[in-house]
Amino acid sequence: MAESNPLTTPCAPIADRRPEAKRVHGQDIVDEYSWLRAANWQSVLADPSQTPPDIRTHLDLENAYCAAILSSTEHLQHELTRELRGRIKEDDAQVPWPDGPFEYFVRYREGGQHELVCRRPRAGGAEQILLDGDAEARGKSFFDLGAAEHSPDHRLLGWSSDDKGSELYSIRVRNLETGEDTGEVVRRTEGTVVWSQDARSVYYVRVDDNHRTAQVFRRRLGSDPASDVLIAEDLAPAWFVHLRRSRSGRFAIVSMSDHDSAECWLADLNDATQPARMVAARERKIRYEVEHHGEKLFIRTNADGAEDFKIVEAPLANPSRDNWRDLVAHRRGRMIVSFTVFERHLVRLERENGLPRIVVREIATGAEHEIAFAEEAYSLRIESGIEYGTNILRFVYSSMTTPDETYDYDMDARTRVLRKRQEIPSGHDPARYVTRRVFARAHDGADVPVSILARADLRKPAPCLLYGYGAYGYAMPASFSANRLSLVDRGFVYAIAHVRGGTDKGWSWYENGKLANKPNTFSDFVAAGEKLVTDGWTERGRIVAQGGSAGGMLMGAVANMAPDLFAGIIADVPFVDVINTMLDKDLPLTPPEWLEWGNPIEDAEAFRRMLSYSPYDNVKAQVYPPILALAGLTDPRVTYWEPAKWVARLRERMTGGGPIMLRTNMDAGHGGASGRFDRLGEVALQQAFALAAAGGAFRSAARRTA
Repeated sequence: MAESNPLTTPCAPIADRRPEAKRVHGQDIVDEYSWLRAANWQSVLADPSQTPPDIRTHLDLENAYCAAILSSTEHLQHELTRELRGRIKEDDAQVPWPDGPFEYFVRYREGGQHELVCRRPRAGGAEQILLDGDAEARGKSFFDLGAAEHSPDHRLLGWSSDDKGSELYSIRVRNLETGEDTGEVVRRTEGTVVWSQDARSVYYVRVDDNHRTAQVFRRRLGSDPASDVLIAEDLAPAWFVHLRRSRSGRFAIVSMSDHDSAECWLADLNDATQPARMVAARERKIRYEVEHHGEKLFIRTNADGAEDFKIVEAPLANPSRDNWRDLVAHRRGRMIVSFTVFERHLVRLERENGLPRIVVREIATGAEHEIAFAEEAYSLRIESGIEYGTNILRFVYSSMTTPDETYDYDMDARTRVLRKRQEIPSGHDPARYVTRRVFARAHDGADVPVSILARADLRKPAPCLLYGYGAYGYAMPASFSANRLSLVDRGFVYAIAHVRGGTDKGWSWYENGKLANKPNTFSDFVAAGEKLVTDGWTERGRIVAQGGSAGGMLMGAVANMAPDLFAGIIADVPFVDVINTMLDKDLPLTPPEWLEWGNPIEDAEAFRRMLSYSPYDNVKAQVYPPILALAGLTDPRVTYWEPAKWVARLRERMTGGGPIMLRTNMDAGHGGASGRFDRLGEVALQQAFALAAAGGAFRSAARRTA
């Protein structure tokens, strides 16, 4: 093992080259590292011990290499972890949600990793712990609490958990009088629990062998599992099925959707004898979601060319498309992000020019008023609660400098009460920080928003962490994150590039970053980095780029496009093996993803376009910046072999730079470690890498291992 200052540089693991070739649309594709995809990948998701020995050995070697490369940052990682933990109020508690005779809430105990689900009498009295997440997690390397839903009569708790990280949840039922589970277990579910009104049945979504949510069932408590009743299903591989309870409590709403279209069904929670009924038949590129209100439905939809969505109403008795009537008309550039319904009010969250606002509508009169804030960049989140017949709306406000503030808003009196301000035990003064929003000019003239957080006393130019995502229409909120302060307090600029592929500037912003327009996402990110350089915030070669999942594809693409712009790249569970994954129709997420990226099996043009940017397929003989890739062995969304193959090919083809590191969490999936403190170790690892990379610590250590 050779050494150099300031970091130790051991020899990187060299993955075996076992080339496999296939011909697609007249072009040969050779994959030297396809063997890293376990043939029994479905078994590995359910039980990591089933990982083939040669693959596990390789991943263990990668983990050891990553630890060795970053060994000189171990003290910094420990310091960062302590710092990050110091910003967490360990005995934190949620503002309680009233429902009938009780108010329900989640809290944490001092030193606890997992939630405690609690309630107390609304009129005052002792707290009752309904579910102790720390106790349930004891002895497990991974534990994630999915749902914790009390029954309408407050006697039972339906709860779900995943103990592998593979997003396969088991549902159990707890008697709240005895505190004991009934022995009822429903396995291989998506985790959602919806109760019938008589509290005798639960509705759930079953996950099939290909890890797709395809069917909704009703289970009568205490009955033979074989007698569970199928309520609704969609077996099309590109469609997924989701379940939730209507705000009114009358219906279980079954939503079936792909990335372009939707179809909703209603199951009456008062009458199990009634079959589920469809709201409106699916139509290509027509998206909609519903909420129930008395004898009608409110529907958010993009029908009739409403690109940025509108809200319509329809009679419950016959809610087909022919009977939809506009309630809140479409206005281009004003994105209706979501909505919720109360007994007397309809509330919607809108975003215009990148900033959110809440609009409250009195259903009886149609009178509207809005809630907005004056900061340059901020975030709003509606929390719809449990009770339906209330005039209280709860929302959360934050900005990149201001911690979460939870308000109860009286929709009649138009007054707000601050119920909770996020506490930072180690201290936080918003006045010490500034947040700015600038716009980068894209290659085609589009203005790309960039949200910036920095110390008020920042000395420019400074190192920068630039975060991006840009897929599926997800907008990146300019919200508060205590974790970012560790970098910012060390002189970093933290920036978010609101690239195309999200809906930060409306639905067209999404459409212009998908399918044939996908390359805009990558060039937007590069433009954002260049803007930060031009404006003097940072310098070329001092930017650390970060993104995860589909944002990890962005990281792989910009590493190939503009490696000299970056001091380092953090690719968290990165979707980088685009061609091979999209050619594999048997993987859980491939068929629905064709609507986001294209179908390279049937469409030669889509194949060539994806091949032009797929990070794995475009690794070239050039100098790459240091790269830290993170994976989860039981990740069903971005399978572990994608980053493993990418890292192997980078090391094989690069002419210099690096180091290239892979760290695989052998006990977790897409979201990483499950405990709230365990997660901090992963954050500290990433931040230590960013600090080392931006500080030039890898330059003298970089070497190419042959």
